[in-house]
Amino acid sequence: MKTFIENITRRELIQGAISAGALVLGAKLIPQNAEAAPTAWNPSVYLGLEADGTVVVIAHRSEMGTGIRSVLPMVVADELGADWKRVRVEQALGDAKYGSQNTDGSCSIRDFVDAMHVAGASARLMLQRAAAAKWNVKAEDTKADNGYIVHTASGKKLAFGELVADASKLPVPAKEDLKFKPASEYKYIGKDVPMIDAVPVTTGTGVFGIDAKMPGMLIAMVERPPVMGGTVQSFDDTEAKKVPGVAQTVQLDTFKGAPVFQQLGGVAILANSTWAAMQGRKKLKIEWNNSPNAAFDSESYKTELRNKAKATQKVVRNVGNVDAEFAKGGKIVEAEYYVPLLSHAPMEPPAAVAEYKDGKVVTYCATQNPQAVQDAVAGALGIDKKQVECHVTLLGGGFGRKSKPDYVVEAALLSRKTNKPVKVVWTREDDIRFDYYHSVAAMYMKASLGADGKPTAWLQRSVFPTIGSLFANGAEYGQEFEMGMGWTDLPFDLANHRAENGPAKNHVRIGWMRAVANIYHAYAIHSFADELAVAAGKDRVDYLMSLLGPSRKVDFTGQGMKVWNNGQSLDKYPIDTGRLKNVLELAATKSGWANKKPGNRSALGVAVHRSFVSNVAAVVQVDVDDKGKVTIPRVDIAADCGQIIHPDRVKAQFEGAAVFGTSIAMLGEITAKDGRVVQRNFNDYPVARMPEAPKEVHVHIVPSKEPHAGVGEPGVPPIAPAICNAIFAATGKRVRDLPVKRHNLA
Repeated sequence: MKTFIENITRRELIQGAISAGALVLGAKLIPQNAEAAPTAWNPSVYLGLEADGTVVVIAHRSEMGTGIRSVLPMVVADELGADWKRVRVEQALGDAKYGSQNTDGSCSIRDFVDAMHVAGASARLMLQRAAAAKWNVKAEDTKADNGYIVHTASGKKLAFGELVADASKLPVPAKEDLKFKPASEYKYIGKDVPMIDAVPVTTGTGVFGIDAKMPGMLIAMVERPPVMGGTVQSFDDTEAKKVPGVAQTVQLDTFKGAPVFQQLGGVAILANSTWAAMQGRKKLKIEWNNSPNAAFDSESYKTELRNKAKATQKVVRNVGNVDAEFAKGGKIVEAEYYVPLLSHAPMEPPAAVAEYKDGKVVTYCATQNPQAVQDAVAGALGIDKKQVECHVTLLGGGFGRKSKPDYVVEAALLSRKTNKPVKVVWTREDDIRFDYYHSVAAMYMKASLGADGKPTAWLQRSVFPTIGSLFANGAEYGQEFEMGMGWTDLPFDLANHRAENGPAKNHVRIGWMRAVANIYHAYAIHSFADELAVAAGKDRVDYLMSLLGPSRKVDFTGQGMKVWNNGQSLDKYPIDTGRLKNVLELAATKSGWANKKPGNRSALGVAVHRSFVSNVAAVVQVDVDDKGKVTIPRVDIAADCGQIIHPDRVKAQFEGAAVFGTSIAMLGEITAKDGRVVQRNFNDYPVARMPEAPKEVHVHIVPSKEPHAGVGEPGVPPIAPAICNAIFAATGKRVRDLPVKRHNLA
């Protein structure tokens, strides 16, 4: 299939053909750099060099605003000694040879920075050896500098391109032979290098999933079962087919077994334009067979979860004997917390175009995980995943939603049924009604306080439908990784501590979202810590410091659990309370905590949380007017994320996390009635806009030589508890159920 770009100017857009009252744009557009160009020499799967000196770096991760398509290539270029102006970044196809391509879990840098250093250092050494052979000198007497190999004694130099032919004949050196650059020689790492996608994104020439097109394709919109697991009983498409531009209708089967990334089923309208597909779908008449999930009601489910959280459940961590300590009496503090279902709601809803032909599928899509696309499409069509070619476009936001490729499966199935390329477009309503929702959770907390106000016993229970239910029917308990997100890995200095987890059935698709289970666990833990500080009559920052205890690496030996630690070794990434206390102190200092006492319905709130092996503290200022309206004048975030490659991108991620966390705390709530999601669009599922977002976000990055840690997600968890703690300090009203918008704060 031939692929090409046709750029459309604003003038050409306005002059476009008008058909059936809608603007129809007939450009054939696919993503630029959608497939790595052949190079003269590929010393690594991530790196190629051309004879003209161009350095080609393969971006195997997905770009959704984080800058990862620039940041990892920066590492390769710096280690290689390349001229950044001569670097071209090519987007990789889905392929296992690159390792994991799942751009999730705040792990792109952590998992691949070493591989990028190795790729750059290996090619550099081979170029040095090739140049040394030409000059009859030792390779160690040469260096790479700005696209040249230079003989340090004589100053002679050869451009990379001049050495490609000879270097390509040399064996790739063993890792132990490589010499990595010291940080003092970095030209790009640690600097704010301009993002390669900045111009196309800001000028409108960047190609996102919604922009991808194939010649002769149909546009599809799917009317899906309103209750998860429902099926089509019957449908009448007579009126739908009368809509100009509608070509046909196709029924899709409902998924079988656990949902995973399968299609939801329903009836698809296929047309020659998005508008025609939308209008045709409105005229479909469908009778549904509902599943048992039709009984799902979010209010009664909330009561069910809360009742379970108040009863004894499965122990997932145990220190000392909380029951014996509670039996002694003393000051007991109890609290219940609740976080509702949440939707990802990225600015760009899911979209994918696919063509099935001769047993092979070619797809262009906004995906965080092209390998999951290969697996899911292959499974749905019964073909080998090697026959699925996945091209990755830019993503207009993801937050975890676009690592779940059900929408790509729909496009592939419809293409096979129609023998044409098919582009599936989800509307905002589709996206919110049929998401992989972030789990609802109910949590119960109990503590006894000693004479010094510090807990002598601490009990915590959480109950939530698990992400495990996405992959296995009947899964009801939290998975190890969910428990290890702020629950079993609590770093507080507690002599008696027990964490429990109760079962919960899923009634909608449950999936990971930015920060995952840390969202509800951090909300409960750090709201409760604030309540204990108030009960003890202590300054809340001082109280958190005392809970963290002496600076130490937390030892979990003998506590009846395995520490998940984001899948990382505790030796490399220890849970270090010293680093947590450091970010807490930094955030407090930068916010002026000591000098800003509550008054005139204005106050500060604080939380500190470790997630994705990063340590983050947030201090949030809120103002609450007499009518109960909350504004957020300022947020201070202190972050210790280990070594930093691109400071500006790190800052941007934490600024975004502050807004994302504000949406969760103040506004986000998905509800259901009769198994159907109630919310439809941003009018009833709002996200923080300018009036609601923090007016100022100040990010304070801790300089560090520790290993690279997560950045994209760890800024989210402390925001909601810090906001709610500030609201209490300002008004005396404690918010234990999110979102804040449900509460009268007047």
